[in-house]
Amino acid sequence: MDLLTLALALVGLVLLIAGAELLVRGASSLATTMGISPLVVGLTVVAFGTSAPELAVSLESTHTGQAGLAFGNVVGSNICNVLLILGLSATVAPLVVHQQLIRVEVPLMIGASFLVLLLAVDGGIGRLDGVVLTAGAIGYTVFAIRQSRKAQRQGEDTVADSLEVTPAHGLGILLQLVFVAAGLGLLVLGSRWLVAGAVAVAQALEVSDLIIGLTVVAAGTSLPELATSVMASYKGERDIAVGNVVGSNLFNLLVVLGFSSALSPLGIPVPPDALAADLPVMIAVSVACLPIFFTGNRIARWEGALFLAYYVAYTVFLILTAQRHEWLPLYRTVLLGFILPLTAITLGVIAIREWRQRQLSRS
Repeated sequence: MDLLTLALALVGLVLLIAGAELLVRGASSLATTMGISPLVVGLTVVAFGTSAPELAVSLESTHTGQAGLAFGNVVGSNICNVLLILGLSATVAPLVVHQQLIRVEVPLMIGASFLVLLLAVDGGIGRLDGVVLTAGAIGYTVFAIRQSRKAQRQGEDTVADSLEVTPAHGLGILLQLVFVAAGLGLLVLGSRWLVAGAVAVAQALEVSDLIIGLTVVAAGTSLPELATSVMASYKGERDIAVGNVVGSNLFNLLVVLGFSSALSPLGIPVPPDALAADLPVMIAVSVACLPIFFTGNRIARWEGALFLAYYVAYTVFLILTAQRHEWLPLYRTVLLGFILPLTAITLGVIAIREWRQRQLSRS
């Protein structure tokens, strides 16, 4: 391991932080300038932009004949987005969840996850499946922008009013676009350098390529989302922080997976292990968002800590599985037979209690 490798990783981290700062500033300013709420900007522009590494990795993998990597990249990134990024962002500051996310985007994310499972049951996602997913992404983007403009006209969207951003014209708009473009560029470049440095360090420590792929690459392509959401949470742009994660997951499922499978002559094969384990975990993580978002319209610090704990548990599971460790059966039994059901019951009770309180307050 040489100093150049460490320097590469550190420079990549600095570029990520700088890119996140520019992107959040430019996107939040464009929100009020264009009459689009920061939530929708987070769900579309910021989310799509910060998912660029996933798109680049998936397209490159299909081009080089490693199409299976594209599916694992999407599934792993979506799990990382919710458990690691939302968890870390919520521990920085409790996140307020907009009603639109609960009513529209989270159910769409859950629906898209089940759609991918349905398409992947036959062992792969074909080119026609990719066209269907891509069409869904286009339809969702148009719907989100139209709904935001409609809410603005009716005076229902008060999110933009909470931001101290002065509408800009002419050179001001151009400057905001430069901020967004520069931020996206720094995020992509920074994530690439940081992943390259991390992979080199892992190889120097003689960690297997499989472990590197399951951990470093999956988490590395989610670094732009991590940097952007944590920075947005710290700056108080909490709709962007949450919308970025939900929007990125939708983008990964509909655009990244859609583009990659549509452009691959043979589509994207889905490994049996991913179909049996990783894809159900991704769906479970998406479903878990609904009761957590529903309770109080916020993600509390303890809920963020719970997400982080599950991400650590999932990563340990991947490592034990890759090594075929002797502790794997016991670990799987404890995780699936006790911890996950207990958490599901707890969240269900909290959600039911919250629903009953809302019904009583309305009556």
